[in-house]
Amino acid sequence: MLRYLVHKIPSVLGVTVVASMVAFALPRLAPGDPAVALVEGDADPATIEALRAEMGLDLPLWEQYLRWVGNLLQGDLGNSYLLNRPVSQLIGARMESTIELTVAATLLMIVVGLVFGILGGSRLTPWARTAVDAWNTFFIAVPAYLVGLLLILFFGIYNRVLPVSGEVAVLDDPNFGLQYLILPALALSLPAAATVSRLVQTSMLTNRGEDFVDLAVSKGVSPRRITTRHVARNSLGTAAVVVGLRIGDLLAGSLLIELIFARNGLGSLAVGAVQQRDYLLVQVLILFAVVIAILAQLASEITLAALDPRIRLG
Repeated sequence: MLRYLVHKIPSVLGVTVVASMVAFALPRLAPGDPAVALVEGDADPATIEALRAEMGLDLPLWEQYLRWVGNLLQGDLGNSYLLNRPVSQLIGARMESTIELTVAATLLMIVVGLVFGILGGSRLTPWARTAVDAWNTFFIAVPAYLVGLLLILFFGIYNRVLPVSGEVAVLDDPNFGLQYLILPALALSLPAAATVSRLVQTSMLTNRGEDFVDLAVSKGVSPRRITTRHVARNSLGTAAVVVGLRIGDLLAGSLLIELIFARNGLGSLAVGAVQQRDYLLVQVLILFAVVIAILAQLASEITLAALDPRIRLG
C-alpha cells in the first residue's frame, strides 16, 4: 500500500500545480479591474494606477503567479482586496458552515446511495425494482438547486415542518442545528446519491453473472448471503470511486445550495468576491475546492486499492 501511495504523489502534485494555474487565470478572464471596483465614484487614472501598483497588479502575470504561489507555500494566503482582511480569516470564519453542509450531504449520499443501489441490485419483485429505477432516474435528471426549491416548497411552505432559511451551528445547538441542516443536506445529497445508487446497482447486476456467484449457488449458499457477502461486497469498489468523485461536486454544489437556503458559508463569500473582482480571495476559494476534490479522489482510490488487491499490485 505504501508503494501505491508513493506512485500517486507525482500525479497529485501535478494536478495541484495545474489547478493553481487555472485558479489564478480564471478570475483574470472576467471583465473588470479590482482597482476600479475599489474606488468610489470617478477616480483619475493616476489614482487607479497607484492602487494597482499597491496591489501588485501592475506586475507581469507570470510574476504575480509566482509571488502568489510562493506566499501559498509559506502559508500566506494574502489579503482580500475588498475587505482588507487576511483571506485565511475570511475563509476560516465561513468554513464551518460549508464543512457542516458538505459532511452531512456526503454521509447522506453514501447511506442513501448504497441502500438504494443494493436494493436495486438485489432480486426484488418487479414493482420494487421499478420504484428504485424511477427514484434514481428522477434525481439524476433534477439538479440540486431544483431539489432544494422543491424541498422548500413542500417542507417549508406547504407543511412548515423545517426552517428553510438561515442556520444554527450544529456544535453550538445540535437540536436546532440539525433542523436547519436537514433540507440543504438533502437537496445537495439526493442527486449525488442517485448516481451512486445507479452505478452500484449496475455493478451488482453485472457481478451476478460472474463465476463466483454460480459457484456459491452450486454450494447451496442462501440468496441473501450471496447478495450481501459476494455480490454487494464486490460492488463496493465502484461505490468508493464514485463517492470520491462526487465529493468535489458536493463541495462545489454547496455554494449554490447555501445561497438558496441563506446559509452564511463560503457560497456568499465567493459570490461577493467574484462581483468585486477580489482576485486573491477567488483564487484561494477555487484552489481550496480543487484540492479537496483531489484529496477525496485519492482517498477513494486508496479505499478501492484496499478492497481490491489487484489495483495496488498493478
